[in-house]
Amino acid sequence: MTAHTFRLPDLGEGLTEAALVTWLVAVGDTVATDQPIAEVETAKSVVEVPTPFSGTVVAVHGSEGETLTVGAPLLEVDDGVSEAAASAAEPPTVPDAATSAAHESYRQEEQAGSGNVLIGYGTTGGSVKRRKRAPIGTTARAMSPAAVATGATDATDADRVAGTRDAGTEPAHEGPVPVISPIVRKLAATEGIDLHRVRPTGAGGVVTRGDVLAARGVSAGASSSRTDERTGLDVVSDEPLSMFRRAVSDKLSRSRREIPEATVWVDVDVTRLWKLRARLLQDGERMSLTAFLAKFTLLALEEYPVLASRLSDDGNHLTRFAGVNLGIATDTPRGLMVPVIRNADRATLVELNAELQRLGSRAREGTAQPSELTGSTFTLNNYGAFNVDGSAAIINHPEVALLGVGRMIEKPWVVKGKVRVRRIAQLALVFDHRVCDGGYAAGFLGHLTRSIEYPERLLLRL
Repeated sequence: MTAHTFRLPDLGEGLTEAALVTWLVAVGDTVATDQPIAEVETAKSVVEVPTPFSGTVVAVHGSEGETLTVGAPLLEVDDGVSEAAASAAEPPTVPDAATSAAHESYRQEEQAGSGNVLIGYGTTGGSVKRRKRAPIGTTARAMSPAAVATGATDATDADRVAGTRDAGTEPAHEGPVPVISPIVRKLAATEGIDLHRVRPTGAGGVVTRGDVLAARGVSAGASSSRTDERTGLDVVSDEPLSMFRRAVSDKLSRSRREIPEATVWVDVDVTRLWKLRARLLQDGERMSLTAFLAKFTLLALEEYPVLASRLSDDGNHLTRFAGVNLGIATDTPRGLMVPVIRNADRATLVELNAELQRLGSRAREGTAQPSELTGSTFTLNNYGAFNVDGSAAIINHPEVALLGVGRMIEKPWVVKGKVRVRRIAQLALVFDHRVCDGGYAAGFLGHLTRSIEYPERLLLRL
């Protein structure tokens, strides 16, 4: 028989490693070309990795929660073809001395290949039903560490050791487990808990971290087996930061170290925009305020393009672009992410609204591809949605500016010498002081303010 080794493919955008979240197949399973075989987490998103080979899985490499480098062996598949037949049909294998060169060639092929490696490698050879299974290293379902320590050999023995769990568990069920967070998956794997038996309490039937803790028999407020010496408090869990949080930490730390940022802000009367939005409907629904803010921001950037540029790492070269890739800060279960609307300056208001909905949903569901989360040249953060008036935001490196918008609330406001109730919001522009001065930044805010306060004047440009 001929075994093919599938290596972790290049996931794009310069990513060199990924954390293995969960296996979707096990040794002995039959897989088809392009069938997802594992979920991996990169610094950008959680994605399914499909296999380019069909046949029987003879080996898997890596444990759930382990970090793998691009090019490392991931899966071995036996295609059922005898070695003699394979030798007659295929060219000679690469000698051991050329393994390193072949590895590099593989990576280059993955980067430049005929399509996105996460979409497919070729024509699917038919539908193959994925076998539902327990986490790696168990039998019918996961066994607790206590069961393993006492020598339990199957799920029945495990039940006798651990006893019947009432809180947080339910009869095992088939089908996909509704878990969004890879941290929850990793916690369940670490504790030896079968997610198919966890009773979900999250919105939409999602399994949460608290559900896993309840299934383990430990509530979020209960004591644990270890006490922290520094605080004197019982430790509920001690988990490493995910790859995503480490990437965020590195990026924000670099921004703070390298960018001499400054902030200018202004209060703006959004009453007219608020009322205009109520009158303009798309397919019977109101468009988001963020779509309007995005459009007005893009129009202001046409007059102040330096704010949508990028500065070289050494700070000596400023790169300006023919257009704007607009990043939209989005809150997700994994944390703050920035989906990117490419060539946003060419989009109409309706198109911006549609892209905001599409990319926002993909980011929150964890299905956004790396290409949808990188490449922005300016970022808009509408933190007013969280009832926040203002924020000391951090520039999204390597950009040179970020616009923050606070909540739009009713306040007493002087209009033509009289106090009126108006809807007011705060705009805050954080900018890299190396690329422009306060006057340029203030000019941008002034243009944006006029657009927001008198939106009817710009209807022909939307």
